[in-house]
Amino acid sequence: MSAQPDASATCSRRRFLTMASAFVPVGLAGCVTGPQQPFEARAPVHQNAAFLSMYDERPDERHPLPATDIDEVDQRFLRQEVDYRTPERPGTIVVDTSARFLYLVRENGRAIRYGIGVGKQGMSWRGRATVARKAEWPRWTPTAAMIAREPARNARWAGGMAGGIENPLGARALYLYQGSQDTLYRIHGTSEPWSIGKAVSSGCIRLFNQDIIDLHSRVPTGTPVVVLNRNPIGEPELEETDAPLPPDDI
Repeated sequence: MSAQPDASATCSRRRFLTMASAFVPVGLAGCVTGPQQPFEARAPVHQNAAFLSMYDERPDERHPLPATDIDEVDQRFLRQEVDYRTPERPGTIVVDTSARFLYLVRENGRAIRYGIGVGKQGMSWRGRATVARKAEWPRWTPTAAMIAREPARNARWAGGMAGGIENPLGARALYLYQGSQDTLYRIHGTSEPWSIGKAVSSGCIRLFNQDIIDLHSRVPTGTPVVVLNRNPIGEPELEETDAPLPPDDI
């Protein structure tokens, strides 16, 4: 007669495995960088109907925009009005690249806060500028320096990429100038919503497409912009342009 497993021993083993799995470091689930933060349970964002509506599809756009999946997005990077004390006057855009937030300053110590993704170019610059022009579904044209740096990726777009869902600038773009000089610094949408709240390999300041549509609708040309950067990579990288660019090009 075969020996039967002891019930108490089986239960103990199960309890050990359950407890062990609960304490597997979060970092083992995927490649992450930086110190691990304690796990904090929070309600799934998708339960908030207001956020769902905010990031819903936009079928009336020139290029119909699908809904953005926000189920896995940290709620603090979703658009919301917050307390924000600043000496900047209402109507100013404040970009905090280190915190990954963009603020549109309002009256009475309030601001609309947007989550952002920050590319290498975005982390290398800080200062003041002005929104000199705005574009809907902007055309994207890589500079000569970008083509030389990554020809396999960028050379085919030397003549420009038309606006659309796959365009790196997304649904809208704000072009920042200092006086008459184009800083080549852009606030724009993105075809990679997973990058919001993160540092990414390229680009300037990116927002969810639904958020850049909202910001674009709220700010006129001439809007002052302040870029805060507590950890600048270096001096502004103003890449060369051969000639003034037509209105729809980067």
